Amino acid sequence: MFRLTVRNHIMIAHTLPEAFFGPAQGMHGATLEVEATWRRRELGPHSVVMDIGAATEMLDAALEPLRYRNLDEHPAFHGRLSTTEAIAEHIGRDLAGRFDTSDFSGLEIVIRENPDAWVAYDLPFE
Repeated sequence: MFRLTVRNHIMIAHTLPEAFFGPAQGMHGATLEVEATWRRRELGPHSVVMDIGAATEMLDAALEPLRYRNLDEHPAFHGRLSTTEAIAEHIGRDLAGRFDTSDFSGLEIVIRENPDAWVAYDLPFE
């Protein structure tokens, strides 16, 4: 299995208005480091998983609509809590729509809220 990972970050604001989330219930900001990993069983025709520049551009395009936004007002999270897990799923599904997945075995999104806490969303293509 071969993998290519690129990363970037976004700054967002949101609320998580349920007692379960303690102090995060109120409006707060977060800087999220986002990693996207493309997986293939075999290398592509140029002996790479994917062009690093193309992967970087796709991740940037998927993140741009979230950058500096209040996710409480973002249509993708209407009626849905914008937890880090939900954000990872949103980014993964957005990215999967930006390339031909037929030669890939999957895509993984990792979002780090800080150096000691992160979530992952795995989207298999098989």
